[in-house]
Amino acid sequence: MSELLVDFITSLDGYASGEGWPGFWGLEGPEYLAWLGEQPEVTYLMGANTYRLMSGFAAGEVPDGQDEFRPEEEASVDELTQASKVVFSSSLEEPLKWANSTLVRDDAVEAVRAMKSSGSGLLSTIGSLGLSRSLLRAGLVDRFRVVMFPVITGATGAERIYDGYPDVALEMIEHRTFDGRIQLVEYKPRVLEHPPLGAPA
Repeated sequence: MSELLVDFITSLDGYASGEGWPGFWGLEGPEYLAWLGEQPEVTYLMGANTYRLMSGFAAGEVPDGQDEFRPEEEASVDELTQASKVVFSSSLEEPLKWANSTLVRDDAVEAVRAMKSSGSGLLSTIGSLGLSRSLLRAGLVDRFRVVMFPVITGATGAERIYDGYPDVALEMIEHRTFDGRIQLVEYKPRVLEHPPLGAPA
C-alpha cells in the first residue's frame, strides 16, 4: 500500500508564498538543499493551478519580480520535471506538455484512495492547497510535513495554507533544524470531529 505525504514549505505565519519573494524566500542553505537531494523517489500529486504554475517554470517562465532563476530554483524545477506527476483537473486538456505528467479527471479523493490501495511507492502533494485539504479531510494522509522558513510575510504573503481546514490532532514523528534557521516538523495527522473534551491523559 502506498503512503501519502502532504508536504508544505511555508513562512512562519503559514503562507505558501509571498509577492516579490524568490523561491524558498531566498533563505535556503546547504544543509536544507542537501536534504532535499536525499529525498526518496515519489509520485507528485497536484491540481490544475499548481500544474500551470510549475509547468510554466519548467518552460522557462520566471516568477514576477525576478529576472532569472537562481541555480537552486532551476535544480528544483529540473527534479520535478523528471519525477512522475499526477494532475487532477477537469479544465486541462490532454496531452499535458510537461514531461512525465498524467491527467486524471476522476474525483481526486477516490482516485488517490485507489492509488494508495493498489500502489507501493510514496505519493506526495506539492502545493495544491485545495487538493491537500480534501485529502486530509478524507483521512487519506499518512504524514503531514511542514518546513518553516524564518520569515513573516504579513504584508506580502499569498496562499494561506490552513484556511478551511478541519480540526486536526498531530502526533510528531520527526523534527529537525537546517542551517540553524529552517525548521522541519513532521506529524501523523488525525482529523477530529470535535475538539477534545478534556486534557490529554
